Amino acid sequence: MFSRTAKPGIRSAAWRISLWATLAFACGTMLVFMFLHGFVADDIQRRVDAWLSGEAEFLHDVTEQTPRNALYDRMVSEVTELFDRELASRLLPEAASQVAVFVLETNPKGEPTLWVGMGSVNPFLDAIQKTGATFDRPRDLRVQGFDVPFRVVSTHLSNGNIEYLGLSEREELRVLRQLRIRFIVLWPLLVFLGFAIVFFTTRNMLRRVQRITQAASHIGHSDLTARVPQSERNDEIGHLGRTLNGMLDRIEKAMDQLHTITGSLAHDLRSPLTAIRGKLEMSLSAPSRGEQDEAVVACIEELDRLTEFLNTSLDVAEAKADALRLSRSPIQLDELLRSMIDLYEPSMSERGLQIHLQCDEPIIIQADAALIHRMMANLFENELKHLPPHCTINLHLSTQGGNARLTLEDNGPGFAPEVRPHIFERRIKGRDSSGHGLGLAFVDAVIRAHGGTVSASNREQGGACITLSLPLLSPHGNGSAVEAVHGIRLRTHR
Repeated sequence: MFSRTAKPGIRSAAWRISLWATLAFACGTMLVFMFLHGFVADDIQRRVDAWLSGEAEFLHDVTEQTPRNALYDRMVSEVTELFDRELASRLLPEAASQVAVFVLETNPKGEPTLWVGMGSVNPFLDAIQKTGATFDRPRDLRVQGFDVPFRVVSTHLSNGNIEYLGLSEREELRVLRQLRIRFIVLWPLLVFLGFAIVFFTTRNMLRRVQRITQAASHIGHSDLTARVPQSERNDEIGHLGRTLNGMLDRIEKAMDQLHTITGSLAHDLRSPLTAIRGKLEMSLSAPSRGEQDEAVVACIEELDRLTEFLNTSLDVAEAKADALRLSRSPIQLDELLRSMIDLYEPSMSERGLQIHLQCDEPIIIQADAALIHRMMANLFENELKHLPPHCTINLHLSTQGGNARLTLEDNGPGFAPEVRPHIFERRIKGRDSSGHGLGLAFVDAVIRAHGGTVSASNREQGGACITLSLPLLSPHGNGSAVEAVHGIRLRTHR
């Protein structure tokens, strides 16, 4: 119905949703009508009973005050006619002739002493006697020869007689019947109207979903730039379109990064492999064993550099694609830095470099120990490669706003102007650099993977400044892990 592959007719989702919604609407309207029908019937019954009770009291007063003679019968007849005219004035003209009011008075023996009504008194008297119930309150009375019941109420006179006032329920039943007929006529129209509204509304919504489906089906590996249509409406379908486009943006970004890293690897692997091949060929033609050993050693060093380059490139690519796998554990950062300084201090002293750490308190973070160790190694390697002799490196570790803040400063030449705007991008390096331009890119990737921030700039007084920020270990974290870290710290101090 909505696409070339969709099956038309009642198998479509719009039809199914509309049919189920219409069924629910039809059942709901039927229940509402049944409730209203019962409410109207009870209200009419209550009004009729109130009228009967009031007129019975009035008739009782009239009969008590009227002498028992010919004037008595005439007075009761006139009161009954007055009841008829009063009811007829409240009803439609065509219903006036259907109103029937009767007055029946019986003596203590149950014999009729007064009758004002239609036809013979015998059917009414028999019906009252067969009922065997009192009519102190209005109640229904079925009379033989009449297709509708009468609503009857009785009062007791001072002479022991019982006076009955009855009203035919024909008008009440006629009103309820007209209400049912009108509902039966209007109900199918309402159901059809509800079906049409639900169907066209659902079809329009599903058409929007179908357009998104068609656009998504056309997006393949060769075309990741297309996007599904977005709606300005702030509804579920609009959110679906924006979510899918956001997902496609991330997929396109990941594919671009994959293409970039594969291209970079292909380009950067050629030079080391060519160098290794040349050195191995030279070792084959070398006249002495010593020259062969030197060539093999050089090849091993090149392979080590190549392995490091591959690992770093893959880690940076995974981090940029938010796919870097982390094995978090509590790390005492100040102790890690001291151990790294102890490891690199001989190499720095050989180059004439000095390194100092300032930290006033133990600082614990939740991070991947191996990645943090490699990140710090990259920072120290950069300092070894790019700083001239007799320079000083200052490390300042502190806490700020729930984060561990590490500032690395030196008094070297700083970042070159052409490198400064792209410090943390891959393959960005200075003119005199012999590396691959992945050191600071790896630092940025690791920091961001841990939810931190990193920045780099040149100092006003000369030199470079790199600032790293990592979240501290939560005080509500794993208690055993924190105890383990404190245990490691105690053993280290000993």
